[in-house]
Amino acid sequence: MTPTDMSTADAVSDRLAAATTLADLFLATADAHPDQVALRSHESGLELTYRQARARVGAIADRLRSLGVDRGEPVALMLRNRPEFHLVDTAVMLLGAVPFSLYNTSPPDQLAYVLADAGATTVITESGFLDVLETASASAQSVERLLLVDDRADEYGDLVDELAAEETDFTFTPSDRIRPDDLLTLIYTSGTTGPQKGVELTHRGMLTQLRGVHAAVPLPGAGRQLSFLPAAHVADRWTSHYSGFMTYANAVTCLADMADLAPALVQTRPTVFGAVPRVWEKLRAALEAGYPGDIMADAVADPALAETLRTKLGLDAARWVVTGAAPTPRGVLEFFVALGLPLCEMLGMSEVSCCVATNTPDAIRLGSVGRPLDTVAVRIADDGEVLVHGPQVMRGYRGAPAKTAESIDDEGWLRTGDIGRIDDDGFLWIVDRKKELIINAAGKNMSPTAIEMAVLSAGSAVSHVAVIGDRRPYVVALIVAAPEAADDPELEQRVRDQIDRANATLARVEQIKKFTVLREDWRPGHELTPTMKLRRRVIDELYAAEIDQLFA
Repeated sequence: MTPTDMSTADAVSDRLAAATTLADLFLATADAHPDQVALRSHESGLELTYRQARARVGAIADRLRSLGVDRGEPVALMLRNRPEFHLVDTAVMLLGAVPFSLYNTSPPDQLAYVLADAGATTVITESGFLDVLETASASAQSVERLLLVDDRADEYGDLVDELAAEETDFTFTPSDRIRPDDLLTLIYTSGTTGPQKGVELTHRGMLTQLRGVHAAVPLPGAGRQLSFLPAAHVADRWTSHYSGFMTYANAVTCLADMADLAPALVQTRPTVFGAVPRVWEKLRAALEAGYPGDIMADAVADPALAETLRTKLGLDAARWVVTGAAPTPRGVLEFFVALGLPLCEMLGMSEVSCCVATNTPDAIRLGSVGRPLDTVAVRIADDGEVLVHGPQVMRGYRGAPAKTAESIDDEGWLRTGDIGRIDDDGFLWIVDRKKELIINAAGKNMSPTAIEMAVLSAGSAVSHVAVIGDRRPYVVALIVAAPEAADDPELEQRVRDQIDRANATLARVEQIKKFTVLREDWRPGHELTPTMKLRRRVIDELYAAEIDQLFA
């Protein structure tokens, strides 16, 4: 890191130290970088500086206040990844209200449940989501108004003029309206094991997390980032909104359609980039496709080739590349290390304002989730569960004191549900999810995640794998073929070979005895969560016939 970089990183530290709320932080960052590009749209090419963003945020806040949006009021946002999201969310926050996002892929009944649970009276959206929101709002009695960001309509109000404002009369006095322990946002869990729960995160908690991450990886500001993950998930809220936009003054390029990620990466050349494991798997497959030799060995032997490959991906300027939300196959980690892009796995969850532990470019153990941040306390319970304590921990689940008490003990320790260990060097290793452990018919405990990771690491024919064996005589698997391999006439044999290689690394009782290949990919909001975790209960129900056949 150059001396100039260091002073910039110190400036970020100073802003984080001085802020008592995210509103303070945003205003300090905007004032320090008025002419820096704040937001971009990949699709339209729209660019906004921090001076322009500040004006538009003020105009939106003034309009919302005139409509009666008040301190502490939850306001729902259903928007794709576009600059308007960052402007509207920030404006709601500056009023002392509580902005939160809805998953864009949710059906009306799930939207209605979340809107009612949050008690949202105002929903801000774009015209493409009107139909589904109208259906949802009919069941969610709290909703009083829908506001659009893109179309003028007689039936609904809009924020079109405010989103084009170049100046504002809004008086920015967040310290008069917002306190550190006030709610910052709600994050609704993606429902892997039951109904969604509203995680209540505070300004103090998110600031604590931002300080901890910056201490671990003291990056300079004024870089470049992509926003492409759902804003309803804590990962994108932290990385692109609270971190990139409000803390680092990075130019955040918003990508409304994740299908355009590859060209957007090349165009943006992010200085910080994080993605779920499946994205990294696809980037690896794109580089390997058509390469005549051993691309990993060649990249290690030839630094110029490695640099060319990084440039081809658009990651040649990246200072920190991150993977998380689900375990990353070892082979994927090793591939990017060979390219000079060490993927830093991290542990994050909504209930702790996102990041708990992370590998860093200077301290990495492949397969671990890194060392805990210095802003949290982490310990391992007697049964192996990872426990977390500190200001980052959520205030609780919205309107659910019993569920909160199940997750946070009397001393404030959060039960993460992860089974893990901490090694002698302080690195945290996640073994499995506590509720997902398989106990077979003979009473043997097994980790489905470990078996699935063995398969994913053993080849490239498989996109997703779900292992089944709880209370069963042996282990079977549902296999989703990788899209690039789905039409291969030898797919079944390729999958069998990949499973055989995985089985060779597993204990006999863990080995997959039977499998079936599914040719259609699994979808977020159905078999997968929006961050590509398996929804095991849904998979069990959807594929009950296939599973029964495997045990016939």
